Amino acid sequence: MFSIAWPWLLVLLPLPLIFRRAQQQQKVTGHLQLPGVGQTSLNQVQQRKTSPSWLLWLVWVCLISAVCRPLWVGEPIELPSKGRDLMMAVDLSGSMQIEDMVIDGKPVDRLVLIKHVLSEFIERRQGDRLGLILFADHAYLQAPLTQDRRSVAQFLREAEIGLVGKQTAIGEAIALGVKRFEQVDESNRILILLTDGSNNSGSVTPKQAAEIAAKRGVTIYSVGVGADVLERRTIFGTERVNPSMDLDEAELTQLAEMTGGRYFRARNSEELEQIYQAIDQLEPISREQFSYRPQADLFYYPLAIALLLTVLKVLLTLPIFQQLTSRKQGAA
Repeated sequence: MFSIAWPWLLVLLPLPLIFRRAQQQQKVTGHLQLPGVGQTSLNQVQQRKTSPSWLLWLVWVCLISAVCRPLWVGEPIELPSKGRDLMMAVDLSGSMQIEDMVIDGKPVDRLVLIKHVLSEFIERRQGDRLGLILFADHAYLQAPLTQDRRSVAQFLREAEIGLVGKQTAIGEAIALGVKRFEQVDESNRILILLTDGSNNSGSVTPKQAAEIAAKRGVTIYSVGVGADVLERRTIFGTERVNPSMDLDEAELTQLAEMTGGRYFRARNSEELEQIYQAIDQLEPISREQFSYRPQADLFYYPLAIALLLTVLKVLLTLPIFQQLTSRKQGAA
């Protein structure tokens, strides 16, 4: 149905009349008499200069209509009443730029792989509320728990290595996730922690944060990202190294077990996808039923009409149009 967001702005419609009346009261009441020119002919000249005044009124009405923000409101759409609350903590430390992952046969760094797989995971989360935490030297909340999956995916795509530092504050990431869950009453409180290193920054240790998480009912699913073997070419030939030597799997396993979760190892995109499939099996919780009505703005229609009428008014004031009008009146 049709609706107006700000109907009270319609009180501005008579504003030109008020200004015109005030100007008329300020004018001098005397008239200048011109010899040889009748009052009727003078009035005709004035009308020719000011006509057509109705165009200006239409422009004003259209502008006020646009400012009032007309809307087309659709039918109510019910949101899913069951879902999960998932807070995702993504590591942006310097080691995430190591290119030991592969997508479609092309080598990519770890963050690109996480973005690739996690974006598909977010897309499937219909009915779930998602949040995003980015951490390196410190942890920062990028997106609170929301059902707006598109915004969360966009925030993830915009994340860059070094955005919040070069080190790894796993404890702060867990603590921040726990703090955000405190604002949610009924929730299964799941924190997905994706990292490729060990805690070496922050004011909270991972163990302290995990103890708090266990008390608050937050379940941690920790994911260790990184390949076991990386081949590098040197002047002496091909060298095989372990790019994940800094990954503290024992600590990540302990954090998950302390909160009743699990630790996963992601050496490639297939293993990372299997982890998200396991999280899909978690039982969703029931929530209060909500609905919303989609809205479409219509202000550009009266705005476009006002623009066209303004152009028409300008064209009518050009000398060529005035000459055509004078010729027509003379012929009549």
